[in-house]
Amino acid sequence: MGNWIINNGLTAFILVVWMGINIFLFVWYYFFYDLGDQFFYTRHLLGHALAWARAPAAVLNFNCLLILLPVCRNLLSLLRGSFVCCGRTMRKQLDKNLSFHKLVAYMIALMTAVHMIAHLLNVEWYNDTRRGVHDPLSLALSNLEDSDINNTTYLNPIRNIDTAAQQTPTYFVFTSIAGITGVIITLSLILIITSSMEVIRRSYFEVFWYTHHLFIIFFAGLVIHGAGYIVRKQVTTDPPHNVTFCKTRINDWGRIPQCPIPQFSGGPAQTWWWVIGPMILYLCERLLRFIRYMQAVKYRKIVMHPSKVLELQLMKNGFKMEVGQYVFLNCPAISQLEWHPFTMTSAPEEDFFAVHIRSAGDWTDKLIDIMQQLPEGTQGPKMGVDGPFGTASEDVFDYEVSMLVGAGIGVTPFASILKSIWYKFKISNPKLRTRKIYFYWICRETHAFEWFADLLQVLEREMEERGMADFLTYKLYLTGWDQGHATHVGLRSDEDTDVVTGLKQKTHYGRPAWDKEFEQVRKENPTSVVGTFLCGPAVLATVLSKKCAKYSDVDPRKTKFYFNKENF
Repeated sequence: MGNWIINNGLTAFILVVWMGINIFLFVWYYFFYDLGDQFFYTRHLLGHALAWARAPAAVLNFNCLLILLPVCRNLLSLLRGSFVCCGRTMRKQLDKNLSFHKLVAYMIALMTAVHMIAHLLNVEWYNDTRRGVHDPLSLALSNLEDSDINNTTYLNPIRNIDTAAQQTPTYFVFTSIAGITGVIITLSLILIITSSMEVIRRSYFEVFWYTHHLFIIFFAGLVIHGAGYIVRKQVTTDPPHNVTFCKTRINDWGRIPQCPIPQFSGGPAQTWWWVIGPMILYLCERLLRFIRYMQAVKYRKIVMHPSKVLELQLMKNGFKMEVGQYVFLNCPAISQLEWHPFTMTSAPEEDFFAVHIRSAGDWTDKLIDIMQQLPEGTQGPKMGVDGPFGTASEDVFDYEVSMLVGAGIGVTPFASILKSIWYKFKISNPKLRTRKIYFYWICRETHAFEWFADLLQVLEREMEERGMADFLTYKLYLTGWDQGHATHVGLRSDEDTDVVTGLKQKTHYGRPAWDKEFEQVRKENPTSVVGTFLCGPAVLATVLSKKCAKYSDVDPRKTKFYFNKENF
């Protein structure tokens, strides 16, 4: 438990606070509408469905306030810079922005379903009471006419019963402000959530990207939705209407002083109070992205690597980066609207920034095709760059010992880190705290190693020349091979260098035995704080997170592992 608290305590606390606020809002507004005297007559028509509709609406408002904040990338980068003095645990929370964004979205989906079902029941009961299906009091309340020129003192929002009884609820839903905006909001949300499923997002990113922009319609409908005023409360009259005394004296309403005709009002619409701040922040975010998009970007070099990996070396005035950061790229020749994230593989010490792009979908395939068809030495198509943005890997030099784990193209942030280390050694940077790095790279095919092996060879040679061969321990794992490859390796197994990479460190076949690796790191660093960094699949993240908890020691004088994962 102590180890788990070290790695996840603050995250759990934040989630408990978030869930506590959700529960508080739900319970508070449920009893507000279920017990409030001003809603006595409204509850008589609708029953508990009134509270079941309004309580989720309050939770929806709160979560719609939160949903945009985790995707304000520039805001998060600003906060990350502000939290430098607050410790790595606080900064780690910002790296879980997308996980929190998804969690908030799930809460919005759940509360939308409850809110919608309750209001569908409310419309049915409004219709029934308007037609006299229930008791005389319900009919009298539903038949109340408007008593002022503003046409707003009625209780039952279904004013027209000329249509057939079974068609009236449908007619009301598609002709009222609350009804039509509710339908639009719900359809937008369904499309947004279904297109965000992992299988669609991975295979059809464009579908995910475009449908996600329905959030504009969602928020517009949300702000207007409350202006329908279908939930109405009793207002104070002069003289006041005594509900306890008058509810059984329908025929005396308006005839005796104690029972003036009850009057009702809706609203005010409250949603915009909650969402106006985040909407303004997000508009500023998009404005800043547009400004960056308009800034000129030049190509320094375009390189095509094996396994359909494209390397772009780019230059942009005023661009400054840190290790492990990422940028969003937009190529108008492919799409004016699509922006895709890529971790930079260059080091801050270099006068350009580079990204490696693997063929992984329609957008990347089109970009690679465009670049392959360019005449040698020419500039590529216009490229918009937004960023750089911070990630967990920025903190790698804050640890004495670091474990870097990359899977496939997930090695890119560590390329930046290892290059930066090489530059720091060249100038003997005294600020370098890190004294040991363990690097693990897991790939399915041999060609994936080729573009990165050159960097490892340079580092390997540099460490030996400086007598620091133990500074970098790296292990490459190949998880896919055929019989021909196995035979080739067997025939050359006695060579000093590896057959696949040309490095002195031989390639391992299969997957790492993580228990063995963590045990070795703990044994070699008995009193160190070890940062474990992953850029790879969620399954591997789960495994490494558990290993960090398992092999951390509660004793503050002994080894502790902190897990960090790239998220974008």
